[in-house]
Amino acid sequence: MTVRVGITGAAGRMGRTLVEAVAAAEGVQLAAALERPDSSLIGADAGELAGLGKNGVAVAGDLAEVIGDIDVLIDFTVPAATLANVALCAENGVAVVIGTTGFTADEQARIDAAAGKTSVCKASNFSTGVNLCFKLLDMAARVLGDDVDIEIIEAHHRHKIDAPSGTALSMGGVVANALGRDLAEVAVYGREGQTGARERETIGFATVRAGDVVGDHTVLFAADGERIEITHKASSRMSFARGAVRAAGWLAAKEPGLYDMQDVLGLKADSEDAGQLAR
Repeated sequence: MTVRVGITGAAGRMGRTLVEAVAAAEGVQLAAALERPDSSLIGADAGELAGLGKNGVAVAGDLAEVIGDIDVLIDFTVPAATLANVALCAENGVAVVIGTTGFTADEQARIDAAAGKTSVCKASNFSTGVNLCFKLLDMAARVLGDDVDIEIIEAHHRHKIDAPSGTALSMGGVVANALGRDLAEVAVYGREGQTGARERETIGFATVRAGDVVGDHTVLFAADGERIEITHKASSRMSFARGAVRAAGWLAAKEPGLYDMQDVLGLKADSEDAGQLAR
């Protein structure tokens, strides 16, 4: 069965990459491309926007107009738009792949409720490499225990609107869970002034926003005399897009529920806690 995919923000950087990834994948086809209703690109050919040549899919400005044409929606936009799209998909039994980050607890609860009606795959990062890093971080934290200081450094392009990144927070969650800590209690977001000596149980976050950095993440485990760094660097949005398209094909056949990329990759059985925290 060919899975019919819809893509939101199809004219943006990530949207165009997703259109390209769908075109290159087997078992899926682009059935709808969406932009804001006031976009000047409404009616444009989505394939041409992605630099692929015409594919016959015109950019639409209203999800309700094309909801019947798709099996899965891929949404990498902003929380408000994603929540509206998820609600409409849930009403119509359309699965949703969510790459948007920066949701509040209340907004996440709305996504959880929608997952009772349709299948939802939500992840802070759809890269296969990043999801393997989640497993490595869980292992490293359990082995190194409380004998190291842990810092997370992430860098993204100047246009990213949330900080720290969802991926950095997921990495912190995996590490905190492995050590039996509550990330909300031990996270330190930036330092300035006379902060005093570092407390061992804290997990620090440092954020860089500059240029066109696609996404760099490093988790530093530092002890006296040695340190271990687990790093992932994305050089292209295609790494995220390929994962999201893979998730869309996988999700179409699933029962309603909330899934993540660990489920898609079959990693959940070996690392249930890490997978849960990677959402």
